[in-house]
Amino acid sequence: MPDPRFFHAAGPFTLAQLAEIAGAKIHGGVGEQVIHDVAPLDTAGADDISFLDNPAYTEAFAASKAGVCIVGENLKAPTLSGMTLLIAKDAYRAYAFVAQAFYPDALPVPGVGAGASVDPSAIIGEGSEIAPGAVIGANVEIGKACLIGANAVVGIGVKMGDNCDIGPLVSLKCAVLGHHVRIYAGARIGEDGFGYASDAGGHTHIPQLGRVLVGDGVEIGANTTIDRGSGPDTVIGEGSIIDNLVQIGHNVRLGKYCIIVSHVGISGSTTLGDYVVIGGQVGIAGHLKIADGVRVGAQAGVIGDLEKGATVIGSPALPHREFWRQVATLKRLSALPKGKSK
Repeated sequence: MPDPRFFHAAGPFTLAQLAEIAGAKIHGGVGEQVIHDVAPLDTAGADDISFLDNPAYTEAFAASKAGVCIVGENLKAPTLSGMTLLIAKDAYRAYAFVAQAFYPDALPVPGVGAGASVDPSAIIGEGSEIAPGAVIGANVEIGKACLIGANAVVGIGVKMGDNCDIGPLVSLKCAVLGHHVRIYAGARIGEDGFGYASDAGGHTHIPQLGRVLVGDGVEIGANTTIDRGSGPDTVIGEGSIIDNLVQIGHNVRLGKYCIIVSHVGISGSTTLGDYVVIGGQVGIAGHLKIADGVRVGAQAGVIGDLEKGATVIGSPALPHREFWRQVATLKRLSALPKGKSK
């Protein structure tokens, strides 16, 4: 079970309650059965609920002592004696809802903590918490039930909606956030974009006069940086998820529900459509157009526009089938005896 020093279970729940939460059907059990916690297959006990969404873990499932297991409709899991099943369309998603029920996010504790500094002109919404050491600048607007973490800095004029969670040591400048935005520890939002006019005499800084606009339901990972626009705004679309240690340059526009994995760098003025997925350590050049539904494999280098639904990999990035054909060809050539060419 999760370490109770850090995580506090909200249960127990009845099986009927969990089935409703998960959108699942009960198989082999009764709704009055009581479940106390979530647990992995290999450590779960009779009072726990686990899940199986990958056939690779069928053996662990068969050996599990879990009282209840969530399984997918299309996964042919064996029925085990004494184990109740919750059958869901998507087992992993169903488990996510169940785990959220057992371990909901902590609610803000309204008030201003010791050592925090709140400018008199700032508007703090009902039920919001300003943790110790946080700094809230002039003309800031913070919505209802927000949490501003310890030593976070919310700069002059920043505005955020309701139910935002701003982690410790985050800094926000020139930013407008929607509702239910979550920004993890140490992220830097709204710093200067990388804009300079260069000649033999040196580099002249160009004032960065745009903002960062963050849509509803966005999550931004720890130590990620998002530059404000140079004149146009930098935009992070609704529901997008950005991992830790990502760099997003000025004037970049992300569509809705994008996923950006760790160590990605997106250069200035590039536009991503909706539902784009960018794998880890990808580099994307500036002023490009990445259309809806594009998928970019890890460590790719993207130097040109990508059409709707494309899947690319490699550096420079190529359509994935072409990339793997080239890899196979090089492998065959490298295996030829010296002096042979076919």
